[in-house]
Amino acid sequence: MKALLLSSLVCSLFLALTGCTTVHSTLERWSSLNENKRHYEVKTAWIRQTTAQDNLGFRKINRMSPLMVGDLVIQGNGLDGIVAYQKESGREKWRLKIPNGVEPSAASVKDRLFVGASDGMFYSIEASSGIVQWSFPTKSENLAAPLLDNGVIYFLAGNNVFYALDAASGRQLWLYSRQDTSQFSIRGGSQAVLNNGVLYVGFSDGALVALNASSGAVIWDQQLNRSKRFRDIDATPVLDNGMIYVAGYDDKLYCISAEKGEVLWRVESGGYSGVTLVGDKLIYPTSNGEVLALKKANGDKVWSYKIADGIATQVQLYKGSLVFGESQGHLRFLDVNSGAELGSFEPGRGILSTPQVDEKNNRVYFISGEANLYAIDAGWVRQSFF
Repeated sequence: MKALLLSSLVCSLFLALTGCTTVHSTLERWSSLNENKRHYEVKTAWIRQTTAQDNLGFRKINRMSPLMVGDLVIQGNGLDGIVAYQKESGREKWRLKIPNGVEPSAASVKDRLFVGASDGMFYSIEASSGIVQWSFPTKSENLAAPLLDNGVIYFLAGNNVFYALDAASGRQLWLYSRQDTSQFSIRGGSQAVLNNGVLYVGFSDGALVALNASSGAVIWDQQLNRSKRFRDIDATPVLDNGMIYVAGYDDKLYCISAEKGEVLWRVESGGYSGVTLVGDKLIYPTSNGEVLALKKANGDKVWSYKIADGIATQVQLYKGSLVFGESQGHLRFLDVNSGAELGSFEPGRGILSTPQVDEKNNRVYFISGEANLYAIDAGWVRQSFF
């Protein structure tokens, strides 16, 4: 017993002389682990129902990408119109009723919003108040996002007529009309891209056309998608260093010379949305349920991410990661270099809307298939052990 007590006293004395250093070293290691351990957090900031009333009838398509104008986030739905919310709090600022709603994304400049609607009208709207400045009849649903440049608004109507309007007055400057004899078409439309006075836009008959921006005259016409089922070129062409990247829905991704319309290379996977340029890579959401990272130079695959069900929206770059919605699933965040999943959020009924990112406030906005507008906070956070 005395021997045991003596042994305990020796151990206590040893710890008194050396223990502080040992404990301090251990705490330093735990602190270092605590600082280096991170996880990707995705959480809801707020949710708003964008429809004036609950939709108890036929499910509509909600795919307008939210638009940020000043301190507002403006969102259209496929049922009854457009709503503006204070982007930090989600407080409703104004609401504009439009029969059959709005599907395509919008363009804006200063306090002016330009958007096509499903009631056969194209609108210029005061962004701060929701007051209509002018409207232009297209006599067709409008399913493609407009392009605004130097006081002219360009857009493709649902009947394959491409318009150029004076942005200040809504006066028609010119139009280009194209016949489509196919029986089936994917719901959507190509947004034009403009470079050096030339517009590039896809059509539902599978053609990519280069038009003179001043007159609408055809510069070249390249028939790409010759599929017997869905020939649509609904994806927005992406222009980079003299090359155009554009996809046919159930066809291929093409790299085309902007000057002559010549096909330089192609990838055997169709797509509904445009590619996203990230350094020397193209991030490409395919119509067969993959997100591909491809080498920009030749289309070789770097990595792929397989979606469980449905297709992906256009991919957005967000604080060094990638974010997109799934038509039958989640909002996903991927590592840009490897395609590894970082985090996700499930809103219910999928996402057809390309997310809108606000990197300054670590926030992502999107509308779900149920017409609910989500403000999502996402990013890396430290994981605490204490």
